[in-house]
Amino acid sequence: MPIIGTILKKGIKLRETLEQDYTSSYELQKKELSKLLISARNTQFGRAHKFFDVLEEFRSFGGHDFFEAFKNEVPVCDYEKMNADWWHKSREGEADVCWPGKTKYFALSSGTSGAASKYIPVTKDMIRQIRKTGTRHIYTLSKYDLPDKFFQSGMLMLGGSTALNFSGNYYYGDLSGITTGQLPIWVQGFSRPTPKIKKQKDWATKLEEIVESAPKWNIGMIVGVPAWMTILLEKIIERYGVSDIHEIWPNLEAFVHGGVSFEPYRKGFDKLLGRPVHYIETYLASEGFLAFQAEPDTRSMKLVLNNGIFYEFVPFNESNFDEDGVMVENPETLMIDEVEEGRDYALLISTCAGAWRYQIGDTIKFVNKRQSEIIITGRTKHFLSLCGEHLSVDNMNNAIELASDELNICVKEFTVAGIPDGNLFSHHWFVGSDDMVAAGVLKERIDHHLKELNDDYAVERQHALKNVLVDVIPSEMFYDWMRSQGKEGGQSKFPRVLKKEKLTSWLNFVGKEAPLS
Repeated sequence: MPIIGTILKKGIKLRETLEQDYTSSYELQKKELSKLLISARNTQFGRAHKFFDVLEEFRSFGGHDFFEAFKNEVPVCDYEKMNADWWHKSREGEADVCWPGKTKYFALSSGTSGAASKYIPVTKDMIRQIRKTGTRHIYTLSKYDLPDKFFQSGMLMLGGSTALNFSGNYYYGDLSGITTGQLPIWVQGFSRPTPKIKKQKDWATKLEEIVESAPKWNIGMIVGVPAWMTILLEKIIERYGVSDIHEIWPNLEAFVHGGVSFEPYRKGFDKLLGRPVHYIETYLASEGFLAFQAEPDTRSMKLVLNNGIFYEFVPFNESNFDEDGVMVENPETLMIDEVEEGRDYALLISTCAGAWRYQIGDTIKFVNKRQSEIIITGRTKHFLSLCGEHLSVDNMNNAIELASDELNICVKEFTVAGIPDGNLFSHHWFVGSDDMVAAGVLKERIDHHLKELNDDYAVERQHALKNVLVDVIPSEMFYDWMRSQGKEGGQSKFPRVLKKEKLTSWLNFVGKEAPLS
């Protein structure tokens, strides 16, 4: 029996799933933090930040005494601070730095915000939790109306190479390559592509090898980043002269995606199908598996509260962040029982990979607090607020989706830059589409929808936000630029907002003059 049917046959209604269903989010997270602190109490980090003393506060009857003690002893950290103070020791071979034992793997982040790749620790405990959460996610397929043939089919996972680089002390590569290489033997036997193709490091060659083998496989579910999966399916359809991917994989019923909002890709992806499939979103970051869509026909994902991650929520406002999206030194942070629905929060996480009060860089919004259901609204540094317009990536995605539906065009990629315009400001959009569309018409529709979606934007368009500029360019230019940056394939995503060095690089690439700062 292939992978999907095998997993479900094993009765994957795990104890952890029931625990989250029938325990309060506060109790789950209190327990998770205590387990993390107990495990790491004798590490270098744990001793330096008095984890033994923090653990004493868990005996208190005060609702958040333990949380306050934790915040008092452990500072908020970004990657630069964690790496400079602690993680570099793990890469040099030291044991018991931020988590017990030696750290054997480091995931290279996709680097959408910063210029350089980041080395994120991936411990055996984190790999175990990612695997368990992935299994829990597959179990939710029982809630979908899926035909029997689907459960006899396999799964195609389009990720980074499982042939990791070795430094002498540790292995490094894409998280997808690390976790795929650590799958149980019985899972690897059913998943696709084959182990030989999974090891391929050259992305173009890997795609070609998958295309060559595609008709041999019975695929029911595909997993990957939307942009690269779209490119793969287009190549398969072109190679075999078929009208849609279902002529090759008739049992394809689900696309599990993550990394970026799927909405801008939906229209183009639909054209590759012979019939509708289920689109299922996940939130799997280099730092851990945070959330997944647990129900059909919903935009939200369920935050996983008992998988080796403790969450803190920082209200995304001017008290906690500057105009560039940089967090202040001592921000206000909340536990999950203190959040409100409909507000934007930046995430801090403490994990079983040795991240402590770590800024993951994403912003989320709770749509159902009782069920711990969230949507991702953007990145802390990918909001545009040059003059108080407070434009989120979620706003941008929605505006692009609405405009493309109205104009019947497919937008495969886009990015936005905030630029000075005399004494005022403008937004410059670069929209990747291979369909015929007048830039002026697209500009008007995007601007119109943003005014409806965001009151602050509407106000500033009458004042400091002078203009909106739109360039429509071939979608391939986006992927060519990513190749030039060494960011092709795997978990790499094109940044929705470009600033500083990345903006200059992009403008040079597309032949535009850089704005004066």
